[in-house]
Amino acid sequence: MQKTVWIVDDDRSIRWVLEKALTREAIPHQSFSSGNEAWDALIEPPPPSVILSDIRMPGKGGLEFLSQIKKEYPHIPVIIMTAYADLDSAVSAFQGGAYEYLPKPFDIEQALTLIRRCLSKSSPPEQPEDLTAETVTDMLGQAPAMQTVFRAIGRLAHSQASVLITGESGTGKELVARALHRHSARAHKPFIALNTAAIPKDLLESELFGHERGAFTGATAQRPGRFEQAEGGTLFLDEIGDMPLELQTRLLRVLSDRQYYRVGGHSPLTAQVRIIAATHQHLEQRVKEGAFREDLFHRLNVIHIQLPPLRERLEDIPLLTRYFLQKSALSLGVEPKTLSSPALQRMKCFPWKGNVRQLENTCHWLTVMAPGTLVELSDLPPELQSHDPINTAHHESRDWAAVTTQYIAERLTHETDVALKLTDELEKILIHEALTLTQGRRMEAAQKLGWGRNTLTRKMHALGLDEIWTSNPESPPS
Repeated sequence: MQKTVWIVDDDRSIRWVLEKALTREAIPHQSFSSGNEAWDALIEPPPPSVILSDIRMPGKGGLEFLSQIKKEYPHIPVIIMTAYADLDSAVSAFQGGAYEYLPKPFDIEQALTLIRRCLSKSSPPEQPEDLTAETVTDMLGQAPAMQTVFRAIGRLAHSQASVLITGESGTGKELVARALHRHSARAHKPFIALNTAAIPKDLLESELFGHERGAFTGATAQRPGRFEQAEGGTLFLDEIGDMPLELQTRLLRVLSDRQYYRVGGHSPLTAQVRIIAATHQHLEQRVKEGAFREDLFHRLNVIHIQLPPLRERLEDIPLLTRYFLQKSALSLGVEPKTLSSPALQRMKCFPWKGNVRQLENTCHWLTVMAPGTLVELSDLPPELQSHDPINTAHHESRDWAAVTTQYIAERLTHETDVALKLTDELEKILIHEALTLTQGRRMEAAQKLGWGRNTLTRKMHALGLDEIWTSNPESPPS
């Protein structure tokens, strides 16, 4: 189907300039002097592939026209043009679903670049599998490490044992705790979470156990603690490794005796609570350092669940990304974004030091900031665009297959004869590394590579490596 650009503007001179530019580029187009005229023309199929629309026009204004287009034809990118380059206009345009905002006077080449980009992605997108609340209950993950976590949650469904969840920040420790509660016999009772690192040391005891009236200055009324709030249910203690030693002693007593006292209280209370603790720290090391009680560690560590960092489950990134993009779109009331292949490959090669939480935040950023419904490599946040997966691979333990895939995808986007070029480049690297390792001794290098000496000599000559390794065996291949 032929792709067409519609120009909607009451300014004849603007229409003329754009018409001339599109004619020069051999891009089919049609012009309208008002939103009403363009809307009426939509009765006759096919619809346009791209629309450039002014904001302020007689009759149906640009924003009203934009709203109707996004409602009836959500896949058509709309570029809003306006001579009123103010914040309110820009915000209104983007809130209405505009692909881009083009203030007048604009550079015609800039406009053409936007139009070409829209034309390349203006087909109705395939609807991804719905991953909203009806299909996603707790967590997502196809990686073997996550399947191990899921099996552990399943096996613990009927257990009342204490659980210790460990993993880096952002890996989803609270999600696991909530899943353990939701699939347990205590599901109908409260789930109470407390981050022990976020509460000042002098208030943490009262937060956990509650206090009686007059127990300390400011205690004007009796107040229940988290143990009472979680009665019959689950108490999740996050960042347990930061708990002060004196409170560790009180917690140990609760786990041992199932009884505790409010601060300032004299009557014991019974704790019918399941404890799930989590930490990003190495608790065994904390025990060795004397910062964490060994007996408490063993009380908490009845069942241990280790969550993998995102960099160790790269195969889950497409699934997680699709879910988070849909989740963000649902919360903002907009159409979900999808990622192009190069953009997805870059996401798979990024180190994600903030783990799943960082990925979710990035997907929310893309939902708000990326133009159009298809996210290209150039639409990614600056930190992902500037990330060099090839150089990073030299300094970090990386998934070489994902890095190579990303590199090849980017080369294929901009070059031809990629297979031949990559083969030559790879052989240059192999030969250089082998000769470096053997200090230029060709027979040993050939053995390392699994070649005969004549094969190595022939390849070095073909790749122009003879002179380099004759004059300076440590020089890298060009």
